[in-house]
Amino acid sequence: MSQTAATSPAPTVAQMAQALMACPSVTPATGAVFDCLEGQLAPLGFEVIRFLAGEAPDGPVENMLAIRRGPEGSRHFAFAGHLDVVPPGEGWTSAPFAPEVRGELLYGRGAVDMKGSIAAMAAAAREIPVEAGTLSFVITGDEEGPARFGTLALIERMRELGAIPDLCLVGEPTSVNRLGDTVKIGRRGSINVFLDVEGVQGHVAYPHLADNPITRLVAMLAELKAMPLDDGTDWFQASNLEVTDLTVGNPAHNVIPAKASARISIRFNDRHTGAGLAERVAEVAARHGGTARPLISGEAFLTPPGAFSDMVSGAIAAETGVTAELSTSGGTSDARFLKDLSPVIEFGLCNATMHKLDEAVAVADLEALARIYRRIAEAALAG
Repeated sequence: MSQTAATSPAPTVAQMAQALMACPSVTPATGAVFDCLEGQLAPLGFEVIRFLAGEAPDGPVENMLAIRRGPEGSRHFAFAGHLDVVPPGEGWTSAPFAPEVRGELLYGRGAVDMKGSIAAMAAAAREIPVEAGTLSFVITGDEEGPARFGTLALIERMRELGAIPDLCLVGEPTSVNRLGDTVKIGRRGSINVFLDVEGVQGHVAYPHLADNPITRLVAMLAELKAMPLDDGTDWFQASNLEVTDLTVGNPAHNVIPAKASARISIRFNDRHTGAGLAERVAEVAARHGGTARPLISGEAFLTPPGAFSDMVSGAIAAETGVTAELSTSGGTSDARFLKDLSPVIEFGLCNATMHKLDEAVAVADLEALARIYRRIAEAALAG
């Protein structure tokens, strides 16, 4: 080894994030971005397992399970996240996949959602000795998309290998106004239902010879919108049902159409299940002569406040002085799948610029996040 290589300093967490961000990885992600992360983890002693899952149009998706085993019988802590990003769109100040630091901020697609967090995880792992316990990285290339072949496939592989963590932390950007102010200990469930009403086409001047499906669909939607759900719980806001699409596709002003369709979306708390809500919607649809086709994206879950959330909150307070709010707000994440393996909590960077033009993260936040992640992992491994 040359003297230069022997004394070369380890890359900073910002440099590690830049390397990941420089790899275009719009959903579904494969290839170079996984090469980059493997290059960061393998030298730390991680066994890296990569595999493709699924077929077009929602695949193939690349997934990575990286494990560094500690002493036999030691605890197992998992970092989880995704390397895929949403399309950057037009209008960036600088190229979205040519990350650069301007002032105190690192700009580029994936800065906060969530390549910055994954870089902080890798930087944290670099500082945790093997003797502390087993560490793993559960990384998918399909979180921003349909999520059919990502974390679900990783969970199956982990079960096959018997690599079930005691605790899992997902690095989604949960912070709102400053790093550490919000930690997610649960998420609402999500279901979309596609509604169809068949009618009889006819002339508007002869309505007795037709059957207008729009009339019945509107009545159906009104009943669904008025359907009581709940008033919320101690940890969840009230469930809500929203109409998200109405489709008739009738170009003629003097024709009663033969079919009308709609879509509703329900975000629900842990007082419901997706199947239970699907049944209730189907009953309403049937009363109006319609049909309902449900698509359940995830069930509601809660990791009750306790030792794990105390570890996370304590690490945040130690590094930032911030008192974290425990929350279940927001949309869904892959934590909805990982909760079937172990208790799971989400914590990461400030989310103000996620999915936006000129997505950016404060370099100081990246550095602080790596220290927080190290504290969390060490506390989790210590039990």
